[in-house]
This record gives sequence, C-alpha cells and structure tokens, in this order.
Amino acid sequence: MKIIRENFYMLSGGPGAGKTAVIEVLRARGYRCVEEVARKILRQQMKFNGDAVDWKDRSKYREVMLSWSIADFENVDERVRPVFFDRGMAELMAYGNPPGTEAPAHIQRAVALFRYNPIVFVAPPWQEIYRADAERKQTFAEAVEVWRRVTTCYEKCGYVPVELPRDSPDKRADFILKRIGEGHGGAVKDADLAPRLALTERRSL
Repeated sequence: MKIIRENFYMLSGGPGAGKTAVIEVLRARGYRCVEEVARKILRQQMKFNGDAVDWKDRSKYREVMLSWSIADFENVDERVRPVFFDRGMAELMAYGNPPGTEAPAHIQRAVALFRYNPIVFVAPPWQEIYRADAERKQTFAEAVEVWRRVTTCYEKCGYVPVELPRDSPDKRADFILKRIGEGHGGAVKDADLAPRLALTERRSL
C-alpha cells in the first residue's frame, strides 16, 4: 500500500538553480522545510574522509541517500500544513545507473511506496546565479544535464513538474504558495492537473 502525503511538496532542479534559497524563504515564513539529504551526507562524510560521496563510491552514496530520504519522509508528522522538501526520493531512480540500466528494484519499490504531492516545483538552469562550491563541484553544463535528467525522472515516476520563474527567492516562494493555495488565487484544481497526471502515469508504466 502506498504511503501518500499530499501536503509534502518537493523542490528540485539542477545544482545552483536557487531552489535552496527558496526553501530558506519558505522556512522564514513559518513553513516546515526539510534539508536536502545529499548536502547533509556530504558534510558528514567530508568530516572523516568517508567514501559515501559522489566522487568516490556512488553506489554507497545512493544507498545512504535512500535511507536518509525515507527517514526524513517518515519523521515528518505534519499532516495538514504544507511541508517543503529540498529534493525528493524519486531522483534516486536516475542516479548512478550504468548506461542502459534501470535503478535497483529496492529503490523502485521505495519510490513507488513513499509518495509526495503530485506537483514538484523545478528550478530551471540559471547561469547568472550559478556558483560552484566545496560540495557542488559540477560545471554549469553538468548542472543543466542534471536538470534535464531529474525533470524526466519525476515525470516517469508519475509526478508533474512545474517550472519556477527565474526571479528572486521571495517571488518564487510567492509563486509556489499561490500554486498550492496558500496565497491569493486558490489552489490549482484537480481538473487542471488531470491531463498532465495522465501523461506522467503513462510514462511511469
């Protein structure tokens, strides 16, 4: 049986597209937000030169991300107000697979079991704000490829990507809250989502 949390919303996109800044704005406005597990793991592993990182053991890194993602999902007890996740479990379906292969069966089962709201907000590539750092080592071109890959992945997993405008973190937060009914204008209606949900469901088969 699926575990569905309609009030859990994911923010995604390529690295350096500004989604985490939006998360911080939402947190400042009083919404519960869940930090990206990949960043938390990298900070932990770098403290003791661990190998569960992208540039050493990608398989181990993915397993730790899966474990931490499930823990974050299960540990949030809010069932009414929106909760915002910096990335979601479905992205693991597209991470670390050898060319021409699918994600391991246990990851597929986890992604099918733990379900967030069908809408996933995606920050598009934005070269003007892109910056590499100690944890974000990708070039901008690589970041664009990640954006393409995760967007396709969410669609195949039955989610509906909604692109964020290239605007300030505050304006992007306003866009999200209006879309889910927390701002003026009300929530997007199920009928508005139905055609796109049907398309993503066909792609997930």
